[in-house]
Amino acid sequence: MAKIIAIANQKGGVGKTTTAINLAASLAVLEYKTLLIDADPQANSTTGNGFDLKNIQLSLYDCLVNDTPIQQVVLETETPNLFLLPSHLDLVGAEIELINQPSREHILRKAIEDMGTDFDFVIIDCSPSLGLITVNALSAADAVLIPVQCEYFALEGLGKLLNTIKIVQTRLNTTLAIEGILMTMYDGRLRLSNQVVEEIKNHFDNLVFNTIIHRNTKLGEAPSFGKPALMYDADSTGATNYLNLAKEILQKNNLTKIKNEDKILEPKEDGNN
Repeated sequence: MAKIIAIANQKGGVGKTTTAINLAASLAVLEYKTLLIDADPQANSTTGNGFDLKNIQLSLYDCLVNDTPIQQVVLETETPNLFLLPSHLDLVGAEIELINQPSREHILRKAIEDMGTDFDFVIIDCSPSLGLITVNALSAADAVLIPVQCEYFALEGLGKLLNTIKIVQTRLNTTLAIEGILMTMYDGRLRLSNQVVEEIKNHFDNLVFNTIIHRNTKLGEAPSFGKPALMYDADSTGATNYLNLAKEILQKNNLTKIKNEDKILEPKEDGNN
């Protein structure tokens, strides 16, 4: 059965979609068959993997509203072992159309269960909200990964998200765990970045990933070429960071036997590569 990880934070601009795209690609490159579900109506995970929304015939909307099997919607990406369940602007209306559906919070979970055991990992890119689609993602997931930006308002809204996760754990998905808190957009030259990392680690201790995602121009450029960072520039700091994150998640879930010397890749000296 696939390990399902929802990437969620209702605060925008924290690197959620960047994390979804690049974590999924990193797991795929490490030879784990991975499905990336774009559960955001902005569809950035879809375009970030090179797909034109004008050519999307079926999307997550059809799975949720029209009961279309996921197998009929999934697209193969240019990254080996990486597949995409695309989003579309239609997803904006899905919450209204599902409001009277029985067990509306579990529709995505049922769709994934009906898919069978085709994948090793399912990564869900959630929208920056705590609406019905995000609740569906949390209800379907085994764990939630929370990206947090290394800036002044890092803790803003994090308490609200954690309360939502507790509600989901209590009422909808008793097995939902927190995979970890991921520090993103880190700039080691700034005292503020280091202070935020220290504060988050003091608050959440072992919930924080050892891997930190550095501010990186290649991560910003890659989506405009419709590629994950690994496929755009495999030697970039951003690609290395997300490969390390994938390895850390594999180790955490006892899914790999990586030698100690291979556990961490050293990024280049230039943090902007």
